[in-house]
Amino acid sequence: MFTLTKPKIILIGIYLMAFALQYRANAQLVIGAPNLGFSQACASDSFNSYSTSFIFTPESAINATNVFSVELSDADGDFLNSTIIYTSSPGSVTSSPATLNFSIPETTAGENYRIRIKSSSPAATSSPSAAFAAYYKLQDSPFTINNLVSTGAYCIGGSYLLTIDNPGTGNNDSPLNYPSLTFNWYRETGPTTSVFVAEGTTLSVSEEGTFFVETNYGSCTSSSFSNRVTISEASASGEADATIFSSLGNPYCPEQGLTTLNTIGGNSYQWFKDGNEIPDATNQMYQTDESGTFSVIVDLGDCSASGSIELVSELFESSINVGENNNMLEGETLNVIVTTTAINPEFNWFYNGQLMIDVTGDTFDAVEFGDYEVIITETTGCEGSRSYQFSIEQGIDPFPDVDKIPNVISPNGDFTNDTWVLPLKYTIGTNTEIVILNEQGKVVFQTMDYQNNWPEDDLNLTSVNQLFYYIITTSDGKTKKGSITIIK
Repeated sequence: MFTLTKPKIILIGIYLMAFALQYRANAQLVIGAPNLGFSQACASDSFNSYSTSFIFTPESAINATNVFSVELSDADGDFLNSTIIYTSSPGSVTSSPATLNFSIPETTAGENYRIRIKSSSPAATSSPSAAFAAYYKLQDSPFTINNLVSTGAYCIGGSYLLTIDNPGTGNNDSPLNYPSLTFNWYRETGPTTSVFVAEGTTLSVSEEGTFFVETNYGSCTSSSFSNRVTISEASASGEADATIFSSLGNPYCPEQGLTTLNTIGGNSYQWFKDGNEIPDATNQMYQTDESGTFSVIVDLGDCSASGSIELVSELFESSINVGENNNMLEGETLNVIVTTTAINPEFNWFYNGQLMIDVTGDTFDAVEFGDYEVIITETTGCEGSRSYQFSIEQGIDPFPDVDKIPNVISPNGDFTNDTWVLPLKYTIGTNTEIVILNEQGKVVFQTMDYQNNWPEDDLNLTSVNQLFYYIITTSDGKTKKGSITIIK
């Protein structure tokens, strides 16, 4: 009878463990071809995340230090010069099926890329995935050719050169700033159709038509395309049309600075304003901040082209209903109204130099004394601005509640005691008659509706202190009389 002793049990356990380790070491890891979680990889700054899933067997063959990698072929699907584009953390992937996420390099550009999966411990490599198009779109915004001039012309038997602008017009992001990019030129065949013409950064055109260029991102859609340029052949008389483009539009805002007039390319140029030759204006571009009829003659070699533009320098009109200096009393309100012809205007109001965030309309009720400013900005079209500044100071109450009838005034323009101010019971609305006479007894002022406004005019005083007399008769027939001394 065979008896298991404790030493024998330990020895058997050691043999079994060794056998398991040997089996695991001899097990062959098989990795299936990766499945793509996408049909094509069209990456950019705003998006560059893709996934692939795969199976492997047996799971027991994976060692604790194993990492899985995603290997990207070249543009022809060849792994001879492949690139590792993702590597997992050691031991992080232990069960099948597995999914890995990766990004494509900025140098990626082609229609037949493939990926495959590699393991490190044990070493194994999957078969390649299906082929897919992959491009990293370094430049993905519209750009300009021909300096945005929409036409060009060539002489009979000649040609016209179209080029991608670098750096281009305004904020144009020229694709020429990215040396690895390539370009495809097209000629329109209909409103939504076109045919491929040639590759390159320039195109020599010797046939009439409308042309444009796109950055070559293969089957990936992109916003990296140019404006259209229509090319024509000069007439038999040797004349062609030259379009003139204004960089700030037409009409344009003079506050934005000079606008640049640009025309088709040629050998030499001469610009005119209102039919008069502009001295030294002999380049393809001409800058101005004026209005008028601008024209150009372009020498194309064996023929010439001419064109003109009715240029309008224009800013919106506006007005404000208050003056620069305003007076009001404590507790009163000054209603400020701005009128403008600006398109989609914005209004910014300032009080003592600080922006009033809650005030955004074309009206404002001012209740505080101080300095104000309103800036009107046209946000569509001309996109210029105008500003108005005004101040509000505390005024003098024309009807203060005084106790006595004054007998001395000094109308010297210092806003203090300038007029004869009566108690409220004798002023406007009380049906009280006010009569003022000079020293000779001649009536110089008379009213039934006194507004504390005498004297309104220069009294032509002949002495330093001149005397006047008053008679106040209330609605119930009571009378008060006295004198007023005018101090110069």
